[in-house]
Amino acid sequence: MSLPPAVPSHRFSVAPMMDWTDRHCRSLHRVLSKQALLYTEMVTTGAVLHGDRERLLGYDAGEHPVALQLGGSDPADLAAAARIGADLGYDEINLNVGCPSDRVQSGRFGACLMREPALVAECMAAIGAAVAVPATVKCRIGVDDQDPEESLFTLVDLCAQAGVRSFVVHARKAWLKGLSPKENRDVPPLDYELVYRLKRERPDLTIVLNGGVPDLPAAASHLEQVDGVMLGRAAYHTPEILGAVDSLVFGGGDIIDSATAVALYRPYLAARLEEGTPLAAMSRHMLGLFHGRPGARAWRRILTVEGVKPGAGLEVVDAALAAVVQAMAEREARAAA
Repeated sequence: MSLPPAVPSHRFSVAPMMDWTDRHCRSLHRVLSKQALLYTEMVTTGAVLHGDRERLLGYDAGEHPVALQLGGSDPADLAAAARIGADLGYDEINLNVGCPSDRVQSGRFGACLMREPALVAECMAAIGAAVAVPATVKCRIGVDDQDPEESLFTLVDLCAQAGVRSFVVHARKAWLKGLSPKENRDVPPLDYELVYRLKRERPDLTIVLNGGVPDLPAAASHLEQVDGVMLGRAAYHTPEILGAVDSLVFGGGDIIDSATAVALYRPYLAARLEEGTPLAAMSRHMLGLFHGRPGARAWRRILTVEGVKPGAGLEVVDAALAAVVQAMAEREARAAA
């Protein structure tokens, strides 16, 4: 396994997203950007300690820098899970203090921990004592009827006292009652100014802004106020955004277009297919690659319809790419006529 960097850059990262940012998704994102920090899906401490670790925590060496996000609220269990993640080579251990789903509420982790900042700090102290890699927090600005200024600053200050130096802040409250997890990603209003203020008033901390960031120009605007930006759904649904991250955000590297990304991802697809991984488990993350381009509909249709068939292989990806190339050629011919 390749050696990880000592401290991952938080200048640009892709959010941990349940059911989306698995190892196949992260490997696709990595061919688009060499420098973006990638995150696993949230994995609970119980799953880490008692589940199938290869399935839950396995990753490709090419994914570095990659962070493991944990869900839990027991300091001892979090320390043990963090130690396992660090031993596996993850570059960072992150605690989820932002997910608003019913499952995490019943398990006393995720966004409901915004109401228990002292416990979060205790958890972070335990994680920090267990591992040498950075221990970070991803949180909301508050939940339900909390005053965001009080809830956010209290959580950050207590965790900073416990040794945490980096925070990812989703700039929305989470409503634990009355809104679904999906609605919690859109309905509560964004308060970017509060996150900016957090950075101004806590300049020694690394503050990363998350929530509602649609593209790289918006990310660049936020980077004038905070240390880093995290994209979630925009990066997943239009992954070509990531192809410009190294050049535009980090100031170096090539811009990778979608066709180049397919070519670069092809060896990974071939290796996993050889191991028995179904094509659909990987190609589902590729559906947005040609978003807004000629042939995008044909690309999605071929991958979706043909990719799920037994024995589907690289020929499906090649056929989908050929449809895109044909559509682009037809558009150029029409433009020239």
